[in-house]
Amino acid sequence: MRAAMVSLGLVFASALVTLSAVGPARPVATPTAKLDDPTIIAIFDAANTWDIETGALAAKKGTTKEVREFGKMLVHDHETVRQQGRDLAKKLGVTPTPPKDFAMAKDHEAALKALNAANGKAFDRAFLENEVAFHKAVIDAVTTTLLPALQNAEARALVTKVAPAFQAHEAAAQNLLDKQTKVAATH
Repeated sequence: MRAAMVSLGLVFASALVTLSAVGPARPVATPTAKLDDPTIIAIFDAANTWDIETGALAAKKGTTKEVREFGKMLVHDHETVRQQGRDLAKKLGVTPTPPKDFAMAKDHEAALKALNAANGKAFDRAFLENEVAFHKAVIDAVTTTLLPALQNAEARALVTKVAPAFQAHEAAAQNLLDKQTKVAATH
């Protein structure tokens, strides 16, 4: 359950920040677009899918056991949370509706391309830096944008419940990044 709660944080971070490997963050939709529950649920699903993809890449390409295990954990957590989101959407009769200008889909494709092109320690570093930036943004995203926009009580309760766990993935990624930096400094 803790892993699932942590990964929901990734979902909302994905919804509001661009992967650091491809540049500055972009808004999810145009400022005039309404961020409603169907849109948030669509973002939720896409973001989980994206984190499954990047986690799977880390599980495969990571050069250390820790990076590979972190990637596997992301895949597991996001598959679980994505299904919870899909189940909730079905229960509520909500049809997820992605934003019309979903620039983040293009950003994710670019990030995957960059991560696929990276190898060795450069891959590990890019992946971990992305995770740290991703999680730093999630707390602000949830508190300032997504949580206030959510109208459904069940969705709001879930987000509220998992919000404190967002820091756990950031800390794990930062710890792995710090460890990698220390190892590199000693060589």
